[in-house]
Amino acid sequence: MLKKTFAIVLGLSLLSLGLLPVGAQTAQESLAASKTRSHVYKLGVGPKARVEVRLRDNTRIKGYIADADQNSFTVKDEKTGAMQTLSYGDVGEVKKPGGGLSTKSWIMIGAAVGGAAITWAIVKLAVCDGGAQTRFPC
Repeated sequence: MLKKTFAIVLGLSLLSLGLLPVGAQTAQESLAASKTRSHVYKLGVGPKARVEVRLRDNTRIKGYIADADQNSFTVKDEKTGAMQTLSYGDVGEVKKPGGGLSTKSWIMIGAAVGGAAITWAIVKLAVCDGGAQTRFPC
């Protein structure tokens, strides 16, 4: 009788454990963690690898990447020296601080503006030839 009762209790226990939700990552969460991992590896490690991290709970952390491995990375706050190890799955976004335009972008914008100014000057000289009557007002 004791064996039968023990078997029933054990069976129900195992059955109830099988019905509990498991905290496994979905495919989308796994893809997001993979993208975060590759972005962190691209930024590198050390004081020059400054980042702003936004976690999934909207907490923001600023500092630099002190260490990175397959499952997590560590951000060190430059002011306080506090280190926080973050799992890639907990991270919503990792970006470089500032987020403004890069030097390359500014050079391209300057070149475009300069080219437009030179083109305007050439077209104006070609169309407005020093007072001759043209269709275009100068």
